[in-house]
Amino acid sequence: MRLIFLTMCNLQGVSEPDIYTDLMRKFRDEGHEVTIVSPRERRMGLSTCLEKTDGVRILGVRTLNLQKTNVVEKGIGQVLVTRQFRRAIRKHLGGESFDLILYSTPPITLMGVVKYLRKKNLQAMTYLLLKDIFPQNAVDLGMMAESGVKSCLYRYFRRQEKRLYQLSDRIGCMSPANVQYVMEHNPEIEAERVEVAPNSCEIRETAAMSDSQRIAVRQKHGLPVDRPVFIYGGNLGKPQGIPFLIRCLDANADRDDCHFVIIGNGTEYGKINSWYGEKLPKSVSVFKGLPKDEYDRLVRACDVGLIFLDHRFTIPNYPSRLLSYLMERKPIIAATDPNTDVGTIAEANGYGFWCPSNDVDAFTACADRMLAADMSAMGEAGYRFFMENYTVEHTYGQIMKHLQ
Repeated sequence: MRLIFLTMCNLQGVSEPDIYTDLMRKFRDEGHEVTIVSPRERRMGLSTCLEKTDGVRILGVRTLNLQKTNVVEKGIGQVLVTRQFRRAIRKHLGGESFDLILYSTPPITLMGVVKYLRKKNLQAMTYLLLKDIFPQNAVDLGMMAESGVKSCLYRYFRRQEKRLYQLSDRIGCMSPANVQYVMEHNPEIEAERVEVAPNSCEIRETAAMSDSQRIAVRQKHGLPVDRPVFIYGGNLGKPQGIPFLIRCLDANADRDDCHFVIIGNGTEYGKINSWYGEKLPKSVSVFKGLPKDEYDRLVRACDVGLIFLDHRFTIPNYPSRLLSYLMERKPIIAATDPNTDVGTIAEANGYGFWCPSNDVDAFTACADRMLAADMSAMGEAGYRFFMENYTVEHTYGQIMKHLQ
């Protein structure tokens, strides 16, 4: 089978672990021909080219800077990217046919590229990996409005979203709550087209970390070795509700029975770093990102994983960082809006606790419950749930069952 995957992630190969590269390697290893279309941002200084690496073909498309740039360039870049992708595909892959057209959100602006490929490959199945429900997430965070003067942008993107759904033979959602949301807000979509195709990754078995290794990793990062450590790792942006995270840390800053470590970067990192510099909390550490291998080792040396989502969300986000916690046998605390099922699934399957992300006392109570719980047993329950639901074989199988 010939597969083309459209992504806004800057993929120059598929050797590094990630939810998308793991899935592409799975398709490759099963004998399928994989072609990835990925942006090459202006800052990289590379021209558009088609090359083969790691056993897959990658069509790198020169674009403007789409991330970590000013609003003007980012906006213009998003407008132009559909045209740039379509032109590159026409030039380098125009004479080829595909059996599966796979793509993910964000963004929904690739709708024009999907439409072009569908016209060229009428026999192909189109499959959307729905990782982001836009523009509603922007409305939830106050960036757009559904009515009034500011609603024009929302209505435009909502039309794009619906067109993308219409073009998709199958829509793979991250969790049951995502399926329910899509169906309730888009009743024109046939129920059989929407299914769970979860965030997933390749099983990476590692040797158990010895006590001496755990102590060494903690000492390297200045963390205590005599108490449980709660870790948050990932993006620190508006979706994570950083003001609430700061209030939770502030309320638990002087505890002597546990420690909190925050690792990441993003638009809201400055807020948490400023709080940290002013407070100098004895039970909190903050780091601005780490190389992935080093971060993974630190997760293994900690005891509990943390997930934060802004309480205003009406869409059911399902953060992929959950996977690293479960794979490393760490129980979780999920402080989220009430619409996502990441916390309820954790509680139902014995690997975590949930609290609303606008109640600091409830978060502290969850931390207390975790300290009193059998964290090792909860971590093992999470690992079993990962093995039964979130390995890359599950997502691959969900897609392939429609093509066999």
